[in-house]
Amino acid sequence: MRPERQLSIVLGLLLSAAVQVGALTASEWRKQSIYQVVTDRFARSDLSTSAPCDTSQQVYCGGSWQGLISKLDYIQGMGFTAVWISPIVKQIDGITKDGSSYHGYWASDIWSLNPSFGTADNLKGLSKALHDRGMYLMVDVVTNHMAYLGCRSCVNYQGLSPFSSQSYYHSSCTINYDNQTSIETCWQGSDVVSLPDLKTENDDVRKIWNDWVSKIVSTYSIDGLRIDSVKHVEKSFWPGFESAAGVYAIGEVFQGDPAYLAPYQSYISGLLDYASYYWTVNAFQSTSGSITALANGINLLKAAAIDPSLYGSFLENHDQPRFAHKTSDMVLAKNAIAFTMLKDGIPIIYQGQEQHYAGSDTPYNREALWLSGYSTNSELYTWIKRLNQLRTYAISKDDSYLTYRAWPIYSDSHIIAMRKGSSNKQVVGVFTNIGASSSTTVTLSSSASGFSASQQITDVVSCDSFITDSGGSITIKLSGGLPRILYPTAVLSGSDICSPRSAPTSTASTNSAAPTSASSAASTSCTATAVPITFKALVNTSYGETVKLMGNTAALGSWNTANAVTLSASKYTGSDPLWYASIDLAPGNVILYKFIKVNSSGAVSWESDPNHIYTVPCAAATASSTWKK
Repeated sequence: MRPERQLSIVLGLLLSAAVQVGALTASEWRKQSIYQVVTDRFARSDLSTSAPCDTSQQVYCGGSWQGLISKLDYIQGMGFTAVWISPIVKQIDGITKDGSSYHGYWASDIWSLNPSFGTADNLKGLSKALHDRGMYLMVDVVTNHMAYLGCRSCVNYQGLSPFSSQSYYHSSCTINYDNQTSIETCWQGSDVVSLPDLKTENDDVRKIWNDWVSKIVSTYSIDGLRIDSVKHVEKSFWPGFESAAGVYAIGEVFQGDPAYLAPYQSYISGLLDYASYYWTVNAFQSTSGSITALANGINLLKAAAIDPSLYGSFLENHDQPRFAHKTSDMVLAKNAIAFTMLKDGIPIIYQGQEQHYAGSDTPYNREALWLSGYSTNSELYTWIKRLNQLRTYAISKDDSYLTYRAWPIYSDSHIIAMRKGSSNKQVVGVFTNIGASSSTTVTLSSSASGFSASQQITDVVSCDSFITDSGGSITIKLSGGLPRILYPTAVLSGSDICSPRSAPTSTASTNSAAPTSASSAASTSCTATAVPITFKALVNTSYGETVKLMGNTAALGSWNTANAVTLSASKYTGSDPLWYASIDLAPGNVILYKFIKVNSSGAVSWESDPNHIYTVPCAAATASSTWKK
């Protein structure tokens, strides 16, 4: 880009920002964490958790802006600071064999709102409700095309507003994805629902879009834009559009090649990180995934990207099959989510990901979230909450954390370790695709991790603590395929992350299965003094062996094997080796526990580290586990 062109973009953004008082700058968006909502599928105004929604029908299911307002506690409870919602404009009416316009990408009138989602007051109410919480609103927009229910050759342009003449559109043609001009001027869609491609290079079209985006941003106090189909519009369109909006914009460039992706950031502030998406999914979707390709890819992107801190980092979205559709292994999901949230970029979690939804490709990946009951005790809800908590804390302690470019400090066929952050404040994530049924050990050198000699380090996943050796190296065991997220213990002082922290373990003995201690209480608003928690474990045993449960509270024996709780094997089968017990525990307590095997002579065998960790909810619940080998 020519220097004078860059200057004009900067000046335009500054002038627009002056109009949009209080709008977040791109640098302020870096520290946010985004939760993506398909408005029609997140929450209904009647707050039903049983209203049917058959994804295969591809029709409106009743989600609304008012419903979303009512469920912001659920989103904020995971630690998210921004919500990305579906396009807000009026859509084409009717149901076709491709379904209806519930998703928001088939616009017929950009100056009107989609009445299925609510009124102008509802949308303003959503924006205000978010801002009252210190959260932000991101709206999805589509500038590439309008929509018509019918064939490409029979479009009634007069029904499209404000682009009501054929002169506003390119001639219909089929996209040749090997030709950039064709990508930018030919039509998406089909003869069922055609998507007339706008002449966004035309000055009149640009003025209409710029006036529109300026108006909706100011009217609804929008803080950011997610822009659809960016690669289908000529690059020169975007600087003026983002300048008119006066807010950060993140574009969808649906392409996995970092060399293709990166140049778009000269024209638009942020990009969805499709390059890392493909590498991450391929690495963690099975125990044979390619960690090597992931490590090499991250290095390629680091070299190519202008500013990866403004990329959107995601594992799922409304256009891709759910990760859980590719593998049901919860541990692989935890590794993939942690990798996505802790690398460079703004984390984006797609609704339902926290409930381990497993829909396949579109439309099956657009499930109604209300059918989950909005559980805040699910494994991935609490997992994502912990990761958001750590990221927020790391940002607060390290001024350069967000702009520090994460890099692979170690990789082999099954493990990748990433470092992000300044020395003595760095987050070192160790991720693996070995799966839930396996464990492995890795040693990180001081030169790679940046840890110093005899430094105390905490794994914020398990709250286990370690001390590096005299050379600064650290050896850790990845038990049951779970990742380790390492952080200098001293920097955690004053936080509520793993507080109080466990006694440190020398890295020379990290394979020990002996328990570590940790916290026992957390704040709760529950009125109940105790709730029944059913602990279930799949443990293969030999004749004469009994499985018992131990933990850090008196009800679980206070780590004394003589006081451990004996589990029942009344439902045990060879294919389903289930042991279980129900125990009354105080809501809000953070429970650390392990299972042990006791043979007929009284000898005890401990499962491997790390401890299981569970926060007791306000109602009866079940904590399910598998023996850690």
